[in-house]
Amino acid sequence: MNEMEQYELDRQGYIVIENMLTDEEVAPLRSAVDWLEEHALAHVDKPPRKKSPRPQGPEYHRSPDKGYHARGSSAEGSTLMIEDFWNADEAFDVLVNHERTMQYIRAVSPERPTINNSEIRIRYRGNTSRSHGGSRANNGKYRYDFGAMGITCMMVRMIYFLQDVSNEQGAFCVAPSTHKTNLPCPYGNDPDEDPGMIGLEVKAGDAIFFTESLRHGGLANRSSQVRKTIHVGYGPYWMMSQNIATMDEAQYVTKAMLARYDTEQRNLFRAFPEW
Repeated sequence: MNEMEQYELDRQGYIVIENMLTDEEVAPLRSAVDWLEEHALAHVDKPPRKKSPRPQGPEYHRSPDKGYHARGSSAEGSTLMIEDFWNADEAFDVLVNHERTMQYIRAVSPERPTINNSEIRIRYRGNTSRSHGGSRANNGKYRYDFGAMGITCMMVRMIYFLQDVSNEQGAFCVAPSTHKTNLPCPYGNDPDEDPGMIGLEVKAGDAIFFTESLRHGGLANRSSQVRKTIHVGYGPYWMMSQNIATMDEAQYVTKAMLARYDTEQRNLFRAFPEW
């Protein structure tokens, strides 16, 4: 992370990274997301089921052969969420210990970082991602600090874009600098009605890096384009899963997935290297 990026991350709570992924990386990822969308939609309402540990949390389909968790639908206004996608297809392996990504993660992680969140978000026409985050109060798990070591974050997220996304197509949106606010947002959870929210238009291959302490969401998708993004969250090695299906449980990884990885890749999913 260069000096300008550090400044903007501290000032605004996010940065847009152009051309994070090459065309050669984007194409197989896009194909993998497309087939996984089709597979998940065909199985999302079937057993086996997994109840989220969160209070009043949703129920997921746990794929017995592909190893992902999924919920949602393709109806207008809906989202299909696919978590733990690493298990499903080796095409996603390019993002595990991805060299450029890890330069950003290590720059803000004082402790050994691990992957604790993995989501494919597929947003259909009319869908809005409700706003959340922001306010330093009661935000210890995702807190943002600046001290002698510079920027330190409890949890950060990298969103990878596999297609161009405009505001009309449901752009990821943020309320800049809310990672430093002390009061809860008074505008509700609809990002299209929050005067502080701005949409971040991107191109295929771009990424957005931000602290989970920042208030963020997704503008309404008013287009016919189905919006597909890959989200990967990082935090200190001792933090458990932050996926909704397995919140605060151990990361759900299959033996087959770990067998594909080298030691550094495996340790991104492990609380302790000797696992």
